[in-house]
Amino acid sequence: MANSTGLTTSEVVGSVGLVLAAVVEAAALLGNGALLVVVLRTPGLRDALYLVHLCVVDLLAAASIMPLGLVAAPPPGLGRLRLGPAPCRASRFLSAALLPACTLGVAALGLARYRLIVHPLRPGARPPPGLVLAAVWAAAGLLGALSLLGPPPAPPPAPARCSVLAGGLGPFRPLWALLAFALPALLLLGAYSGIFLVARRAALRPPRPARGSPRPRSDSLDSRLSILPPLRPRLPGGKAALAPALAVGQFAACWLPYCCACLVPAAQAAVAEAPVTWVAYSAFAAHPFLYGLLQRPVRRALGRLARRALPQSPRACTPRAWHLPALLQHLQGLSESPALPSSEAPEQAPDLPGGENLNMSRAT
Repeated sequence: MANSTGLTTSEVVGSVGLVLAAVVEAAALLGNGALLVVVLRTPGLRDALYLVHLCVVDLLAAASIMPLGLVAAPPPGLGRLRLGPAPCRASRFLSAALLPACTLGVAALGLARYRLIVHPLRPGARPPPGLVLAAVWAAAGLLGALSLLGPPPAPPPAPARCSVLAGGLGPFRPLWALLAFALPALLLLGAYSGIFLVARRAALRPPRPARGSPRPRSDSLDSRLSILPPLRPRLPGGKAALAPALAVGQFAACWLPYCCACLVPAAQAAVAEAPVTWVAYSAFAAHPFLYGLLQRPVRRALGRLARRALPQSPRACTPRAWHLPALLQHLQGLSESPALPSSEAPEQAPDLPGGENLNMSRAT
């Protein structure tokens, strides 16, 4: 009875994990595809090439290593498919190359935004995006080649160790972890720390006085209350810290467990391989929302595309509402207009007993 209960519990946990992994896979495909279309349809976006690169890397990962994680048998995945030696080696290479391409691409995007904010008038100080992304893919290819130097995969009857965590890199796992995660984390932290310091310094700077004579001050109650200190003082630059905190926090939450698992022995890392791997894969689904929807130009472009794609309902023809002051002004303009001939001039209403007249303005 205990064995059957334990087996049922493990099956339920496996089913829940499979459903969550499928949701992450669908979010990565749909989010990155939509962001790629929006970026390509939005001219003049400053960091468009870096965003396109990040979307392409995420889509490649969502189309290759994430489906393998869904259908492959544990420990590499959540399904029941046994991988042979050749697919296992290909899975190792793709994981060891695409993960550094993603983390280094995120770091390159953060550095590009730092240079755009800190040095907006010095375009010569910024390297070309094509050169930066070429260096990113060269480093990712070298790190992926390290997986080919690891131990060969076991034959199909034995449990295949096809992932990076379960001994796919052999003695190169710590080196791969430091270059794939520690270096991008330091670059990202330095870039967004600089962005936060610049934004906080700008928030602490007092506003410049207007040119010419000083602005006259109103003597109303609101102007007198405006010189009082606020009841709940806030930290200057708090709003500017939101985007750096989200970027650095998401990177640490998704990739720090994977990096730590690469630094421990392979036998211990294989125990928690599936949850740690899918927490890292959730970064592919979080990037479109973090680096796309938080940008105002991307949100505006997405709204324009959505309005064009969705069918617009015909507007109802509402009767024009005439307010009394506007109606009187319109009637007075008609009566004072010299363009009307005498035959078309409005007739004057007859006087009523008591000196009253039906003139609209006088009656009002």
